[in-house]
Parts: sequence; structure tokens; C-alpha cells
Amino acid sequence: MSRYDVVILGGGPGGYNAAIRAGQLGLKAACVEGRATLGGTCLNVGCMPSKALLHASELYEAATGKAFAELGIEVQPRLNLAQMMKQKDDSVAGLTKGVEFLFRKNKVDWIKGWGHIDGPGQVTVTDSAGAQTRLEAKDIVIATGSEPTPLPGVEIDNRRILDSTGALALGEVPRHLVVIGAGVIGLELGSVWRRLGAEVTVIEYLDRICPGVDAEAGKTLQRALAKQGIAFRLGTKVTRASSSADGVQLSVEPAAGGTPEELEADYVLVAIGRRPYTQGLGLENVGLGTDARGQLANQRHRTAAAGVWVIGDVTSGPMLAHKAEDEAMACIEQIVGKAGEVNYALIPSVIYTRPELASVGKTEEQLKAEGRAYKAGKFPFTANSRAKINHETEGFAKVLADAQTDEILGVHLVGPSVSEMIGEYCVAMEFAASAEDIALTCHPHPTRSEALRQAAMDVEGMATQM
Repeated sequence: MSRYDVVILGGGPGGYNAAIRAGQLGLKAACVEGRATLGGTCLNVGCMPSKALLHASELYEAATGKAFAELGIEVQPRLNLAQMMKQKDDSVAGLTKGVEFLFRKNKVDWIKGWGHIDGPGQVTVTDSAGAQTRLEAKDIVIATGSEPTPLPGVEIDNRRILDSTGALALGEVPRHLVVIGAGVIGLELGSVWRRLGAEVTVIEYLDRICPGVDAEAGKTLQRALAKQGIAFRLGTKVTRASSSADGVQLSVEPAAGGTPEELEADYVLVAIGRRPYTQGLGLENVGLGTDARGQLANQRHRTAAAGVWVIGDVTSGPMLAHKAEDEAMACIEQIVGKAGEVNYALIPSVIYTRPELASVGKTEEQLKAEGRAYKAGKFPFTANSRAKINHETEGFAKVLADAQTDEILGVHLVGPSVSEMIGEYCVAMEFAASAEDIALTCHPHPTRSEALRQAAMDVEGMATQM
């Protein structure tokens, strides 16, 4: 039996950051991961490969459409999908190797296989050949992540009916891709294949895209994507899908009930969300169970079982890699007696379409439901000089501030590169800044970031730029 201070189950963003931080703090740490590479869903079949394809497809569309021609760049591009997939895979391989390097640097052991909790402080790891290794630890951190949520009546085979992993590895551009689910994954991957030449139809059970985001921001993003050619069928449910060698036949009907109809596609992507991965962990051996959503409860990352901790997608909060990373740091620091904290009110969210949508804090709908008096400032990218020069003027910056104190309560951005700009407001809100604090802070000109300042200025009707 190998003995450790802490054993972490799962090598994704939560797990590998917890392992590295444990090593930095002098703990003897092991990370149990059964994939052939570290990094979990995010690095291997999620965040990172999708961003590689989003970037490549944006460049391809710019070259094949009007964007390059209007800039005076004349090219005759040709899609090499195999090479596009290879560069994606090469980028992912580099990142996963980087995590391995950090494990070695911080003296973290990677135990290859799938972990099972046998009892307090006891873990058995079974590798791909069936060989078992027993581990003992004072503390166990569960960071096993999540998996795609299945849809009844629609069987994923990753040949014609795909989950997100399958949609990241297609060998051809679909003629017609139907995406079930208008959330982050569906919109991002739908955008990739639309840019590469597919007809894309997004079917969503609710009457809006991206439930949970600020309603005005969501509507603005939907209009932009519709102008790009993505068709939306909102308030619609898929009741059945049957695949053949060359396509998929779907039955759809209004979510509220009504006449069903048939829809044909050559590929279908099921992207209705993700569910926690807790099966086969041996939770019962330490007296733990999951809630109706399959998640483990926690109090400051501690479970009800002594010495067992939980972070990331497998517990409450948004299923986001950066949330898992924050929890990893806080969890390990508490294990060594430090005061680890996560501010769940200020975890940003981003949709990496074009334009992007980024937000942090409360939406207008939440503030109204709370009965909280607020002021809103908004500034369109059509009035931002850098955005105009770059021909990327869709969207706006919106700042919501308390009507009495002027404290920033929420920020919602739709536009170019807003994923890189939302961090400014995360920092500001962490320090309880007012809208006036941002309004009085000099921003470089000409930059897109000036829209952030102008929106803050507009809270008091002071916006000046065009």
C-alpha cells in the first residue's frame, strides 16, 4: 500500500490544480486519472480543442468571405479539415504534456487508472489492464468532473448522433447539422461547423437561448448568430432520433405540445448539458450519497464524511473549469490549515462564439426579482473606435450598479474579445468598486476596452465617445 497526505480522484482542471497546489505546499500527493492523458474533459475533449477549432474556423471564414476582401487581402483559400484537426490535436497534446511536467516539478504522483473509495482514507486504483494499486491517505479529494447528459429517445453513437467529443472530431463537414440544446456547447460547436460550410439548425426546449444569461445579452447574441446563418427552433423538443448509414431522422414538436414533424440531418449533436460523474466511486463506503442532480453536497468543499472533500463539476455551482480551479486552490489550502476562499458571486461565464458573450455578477432579471434598485449604463460597440476600424461592431457593454451606493452588481458584454475584458470587472467587483471608479480610470485609446469605461460612465449619463 502506498501512503499519501492527499489522494485526488480526477485529473481535470480541479484535480490537477489541486494536485499541483498540494505539491507546492509540501504535501505528498497522488492524482488518480484513467485517461491516457491528464487534463480531463477540458483539455482533452472540451474547452481547449473547441477553442482551437473556433479560432481556425474564424480565420477560414474571414478568408473565404467578405472580411479579407474588404481589407484588400485577396486569397483563394481551401479547407484542409484533416490538417485543422491535426493542429487542434497537437495543441491539446502540448497542454496535457505541460500538466505532466508540472506534476513532475511538484513531485506529484500520477496513478493511472480509475479510483474507488474502499473506506475512510482507502482508495483502490484499477488500471486499463485490470491491475490494482491500493492507496492510503489522510485526505481524499473527489474531482471526477462530469459527462454529457443523455437525451431520452436519442441514442448517442458518435457516428451520426454525436456528443461534444464526437462533434470535435468529425472527418467531414456536415451538410446539415442539427444541434439539440442552445447552451454554450451547442452554440460554440454549431458556430464552428457553420463557418466551415454546414447548414446548422439549433433546437432548444426553452423559448430563449443560453438560459441564465442576461436576457438582453442573450437576445443580442441570438440575433448575431441568426444573421450568420444559424437557424433557431426555440420552444421545441426532440422526441426521437433514428440514424442510418447516411443520416438521421428526427421527430420534433412544440415544447408545449402540438403537431409533431419530421426533420432530417446528416449529423446531430446532443448538447443539452452535463451531469456529474459519480458512478462507481464507492461513495457508499464512506456514507455519502448524491442529490437528485447526482451532485455531492459540500460545506466549504468538505463532504459529510471526515477527510473527504469535493470540488468541480461533481458538486454545486456552475460547471466551469475556472470555478473548479478556484475550488482546488481553496480546498487544498484548507487541508493545510490556510483560509481558502471562493467568491461564488463573482465567477465569470463566457460563450466563445463570434461575437463573444461574457458576464459576471447579477443579471437585470435577478436584480428585479430581488427588488433591488439599480442603475444601468450601456455602450454599443458601434460607437467604439477600435471596433469600428476592425469591422466588429456587434454588441455592447452593460454595467449594472446599485442605485444608492453605485457598487457594481453585474456586467454583461457582447462583442469582440470580451472574454479577455471581463476580467477587469471581476477584479473591480472583488474590491467592491463603484461604477464611478471605472468611469474615472484611464483606459488606452483606441481599444475595445474603452467600451467598458464608457458603459460605467453611462451609469450617470456621462458617456462621451463615438
